[in-house]
Amino acid sequence: MSTRGALWVFAIGLGIAGALAAFEKPFRIYVSMEGYDNVPLPSDWQQKSEWVFGRLMYPNHPNSLFGRRGRFGYGNSFDWRGGGTSWTQDYPRADRHFAMAVRRLTRVQARSVEQPVNPDDQDDIYGWPWLCAGEMGDWKLTDTQVATLREYLLRGGFLLLDDFWGPEEFGRFNETMSKVFPTRPIIDIPNDDPVFHAVYDVDERRQLLGMWAFQRGGSMSRRAEGTVARWMGIYDDKNRLMVAINFNSDMGDSWEWADEPSYPEKLSAQGLRMGVNDVVYSMTH
Repeated sequence: MSTRGALWVFAIGLGIAGALAAFEKPFRIYVSMEGYDNVPLPSDWQQKSEWVFGRLMYPNHPNSLFGRRGRFGYGNSFDWRGGGTSWTQDYPRADRHFAMAVRRLTRVQARSVEQPVNPDDQDDIYGWPWLCAGEMGDWKLTDTQVATLREYLLRGGFLLLDDFWGPEEFGRFNETMSKVFPTRPIIDIPNDDPVFHAVYDVDERRQLLGMWAFQRGGSMSRRAEGTVARWMGIYDDKNRLMVAINFNSDMGDSWEWADEPSYPEKLSAQGLRMGVNDVVYSMTH
């Protein structure tokens, strides 16, 4: 390629990057369901980076046990688009703790703060190639959001879904997931899949319990008798993992409480390592 041609290609690339950046929504803070409204902003929160923790926002499922749960009680009066509902579970503590771990454990330049991503902002979602969401028994995407999420994933996006338990929550989760990919099965990720070995070899995986299992008087109700952790996924036509699914586990709590002595270190270590693998896998596949 001639020098002039190379410069032309470079200029086109800059133009595309600039166009994508123009569509990205600025960083913003929402009400947290768990009351984390006074988490201080890191001093470098405005620093540019190559990776950002994208937190997928979603509307609640009206029939779920926790679906209408919100910061200000139950009912449909509180708009999910303002925060305070199920998509903000663990937010922003888990997000920022995990971003700190990515910085420490990899060479990935990670932003210190998360990015809440509304799927209704159809141009914005494509600017955040790694998304995470929790309480998946609570989500219920609209048809438009379903189509946007499908397109996002097929274009190369990665989605990590976490913290839902038992057959009822799986059923509500799959109401939306089966619309996103009606013909792509959810399968158990094989142990030799690169996602388990991208940075750390995670051959032995424990069930990641939430902090609720270790607090005094805490309920074990979501760890039903016989419930086992499953690490599942959905692949594209090139065998790239698009959707990583943590069923009967709470990876978000393993990040959120990583600095809490009463939360088992072996669980937080596993959760952080698996999350780091997900990030590096998503950036290399």
